[in-house]
Amino acid sequence: MKLGLIGLGKMGRNLALNIKDNDYDIVVYNRSSSKTQELVELGFEGAFTLDELLKKLDDIKVIWLMLPAGKVIDEVLEKILPKLNEGDVIIDGGNSNYKDSIRRSKMLKEKNIYFLDVGTSGGTLGARNGACMMIGGEKAIFEDLKNLFSDICKDDGFVYTGESGSGHFVKMIHNGIEYAIMQSIGEGFSLLETSNFDLNLKEIADVWNNGSIIESYLLKQVVDILDANPKLENIEGKIDSSGEGLWTVLEALNLKSPAFLITQALLIRYNSKIDENYSNKLISAMRNKFGGHKIHKKQEN
Repeated sequence: MKLGLIGLGKMGRNLALNIKDNDYDIVVYNRSSSKTQELVELGFEGAFTLDELLKKLDDIKVIWLMLPAGKVIDEVLEKILPKLNEGDVIIDGGNSNYKDSIRRSKMLKEKNIYFLDVGTSGGTLGARNGACMMIGGEKAIFEDLKNLFSDICKDDGFVYTGESGSGHFVKMIHNGIEYAIMQSIGEGFSLLETSNFDLNLKEIADVWNNGSIIESYLLKQVVDILDANPKLENIEGKIDSSGEGLWTVLEALNLKSPAFLITQALLIRYNSKIDENYSNKLISAMRNKFGGHKIHKKQEN
C-alpha cells in the first residue's frame, strides 16, 4: 500500500515521519511547496500538485488528510473527487467537526468511496512517536487498515468507535475534557504562586508527577515549562480556543447534558483576552508545549 498524505503542518509533518519510520510507502503534498521540499530532502517521495500526488498512488488510493477543520477540507475533496475511483479511501485525521464528517461520509459513499474520521491525540510528539487515535467509519475499511493504525499509534493507543462521525465526536469530547483539566492545573499553580509560602513550583510539579493521583502527561509539560521559565516571563495570559471546546459545549446544550467545568474553562479562555493572570499564562504555555499552539509573547518596551 502506498499512502498519500495531504497537509504538512505541525501534526501532518510529524505523522509523515512516523509513517515512513514504520516502513510504509508514502507520498507527501502540501499547498506550500517548501514544506514538501523539506521532506523530499529527507528522502520522502513528494508531489507538488494534487494531480501529481494522485498519479503516484496505487490503483486503490488511500489518502490521509491532515488539514485545518472547515472549508479547506471540502475544497481539497472537491478537487480530487473527480479523479478518485470506487473503493478509494479518504482518512481525515484532523480536528473536523463530527457533523461535517458525517456529511462528507455520506457524500463519498454515494460514489462508493470510503471515509474514516480519525481523531488524533498526543500532540506533535505523539504524531511523531506514537499517537492516540479514535477511528470512525466503515468497519471493514478500519479492519483493512488496522495494522497501519497499530504501527503508528502507541501500544493499545487506538480504538474503533463505530459509525461515521464517531471518531471526531469522541475526539471533540476529549478536547473538552482537556480544557477542564488544563484549567484546573492552571488554577492550582496560580494558588501556589500567590501564596505566602516561598515555594519551588517546578519541584512541586515534579513530585506530583511521580506517583500522585494527578500524575499526568499535562503535568509533565508543567515540569518542563517551569524548569525553563519558572516565572513565565514574557508570556501573555491570552489563551486561544481552537474550536473543539465550543463544539463540546454546544453539544452539551443540544443533549441537555451538564458540562459545567468544560463550559467554564471555555469562557475563561474567552475572558483571558481581557484579563491576564498566572493561571492563564501557564495554560497558554502548556498548549504551546504539547501542541505547538501559538503563544502570545509580551512586547518589550
